[in-house]
Amino acid sequence: MASSSSSVFSPLLRPSLQLPTSCSARSTAVHAVSADNAAAATPPAPLAVASHRRELVVGTALGALFSRTPLPAGAREVEAGKYLPPAPSSPGFVFFKATTKDTPALRAGNVEPYEFILPPTWKQLRVANILSGNYCQPKCAEPWVEVKFEDDKQGKVQVVASPLIRLTNRPNATIEDIGSPEKLISSLGPFVTGNTLEPEEIIETNVEKIGDLTYYSYVLETPLALTGAHNLAKATAKGNTVVLFVASASDKQWQSSQKILKAMVDSFQV
Repeated sequence: MASSSSSVFSPLLRPSLQLPTSCSARSTAVHAVSADNAAAATPPAPLAVASHRRELVVGTALGALFSRTPLPAGAREVEAGKYLPPAPSSPGFVFFKATTKDTPALRAGNVEPYEFILPPTWKQLRVANILSGNYCQPKCAEPWVEVKFEDDKQGKVQVVASPLIRLTNRPNATIEDIGSPEKLISSLGPFVTGNTLEPEEIIETNVEKIGDLTYYSYVLETPLALTGAHNLAKATAKGNTVVLFVASASDKQWQSSQKILKAMVDSFQV
């Protein structure tokens, strides 16, 4: 119908055949009504464009969130041993303590500084903006990734932070206030495995007091996990946040790095 209305109204598309006046008038009226109907049925262009843009933004965000494609080589930092100090009481490891320079949540005061040891050959990975919580600080409603380190032959570790309100309505709750180790990991398990966590995959739990904080530790055998078949985790609550340290490895990596990953998890403190 759009082409017909153009032939009536556009001076550039006048028909060469001249209709009788009465026919022309009737034709003009019919086409005018059709054009009005078509205009009424067609949604305004700006809304369509806005909707399309929203779909693109949402699609891009979800793609970044669930994609397993490795980061570009340029996103990998140098070996940790070239810029981190040796761990004083752990020969063969270097010491990482997060500061406000490291993550958006630390700059916003939403997470307390945390620390752990790691081998000097490991490299830090860039955390995508959508995963870092940069866009929602200081009032994020969902967990985010603080830092990530990896070694192709030994495995990977990451620090995940979850707003306390996601787990309990009690402000400044301790980890004991949230519940048992099993209850906590059932809520945060997907952020350990990358997909799901079944109760039978929880092989061991442990409760430890370090200073004023209580820590829950886990040994998980997760054959279908996106992060790896073997996962170790350690969590505590401080302020308005639960902080979770996760070490993951494939079967091949686990054979040679089990003790290294356990030492890293054991060293984690907030």
